[in-house]
Amino acid sequence: MYRKRNHFQISLVILAVASTMIVCCKRNKEQIAADTTSPAFHIAQSENINIPDAVKLPDNLPQGNSRVLTFYAVGVQKYKAQEIPGSNPVAYQWVFVAPQADLYDASNKKVGTHSQGPTWQLSAADSMFGQAFSPPRTAPGADPGSIDWLLLMLKTGKVPTGAFAGVDYVQRINTNGGQAPVTPPASATETANVPYTAIYRFSKRNE
Repeated sequence: MYRKRNHFQISLVILAVASTMIVCCKRNKEQIAADTTSPAFHIAQSENINIPDAVKLPDNLPQGNSRVLTFYAVGVQKYKAQEIPGSNPVAYQWVFVAPQADLYDASNKKVGTHSQGPTWQLSAADSMFGQAFSPPRTAPGADPGSIDWLLLMLKTGKVPTGAFAGVDYVQRINTNGGQAPVTPPASATETANVPYTAIYRFSKRNE
């Protein structure tokens, strides 16, 4: 009788612990979703936006496309000064150099980086390069200070690896910030790192 009672008590303890864990997990998910500054919030919100035709995925009928990955990027767009050809007196303009950003997933975890190439990398075994369509597929950002939304394709001659295996398209959407400074550079040595955020979606054609 004592042994049965003991087993019953142990079962009750296990049930209580499991219930507490479920409640805590649910609460944590709700807290993550409620934080309007979190990557998770921005990723969730991006699923409800209308994508401009210019940066929509090709239909690829009849099979269509499938999403592979979605990340929230936080970083900078890097610019440098360049002399305006033929200017007299000499004047300078900003030219784009490269992005430099961290990538976050829907659990708010930093998972990789985005840099010159453009390339996206989660590890030495998980990376891909993109390139623009010809002509480029772009749509204006939400305000004058935001960089364009883009649709990119897989870079010719580069095979995506690991988590990016099979990816054919990259969409940059929901951009905020990143445009070159309004004030032009005063010398040839000036550089500017302009903060930006964006959602990057990685998709593949269904075979």
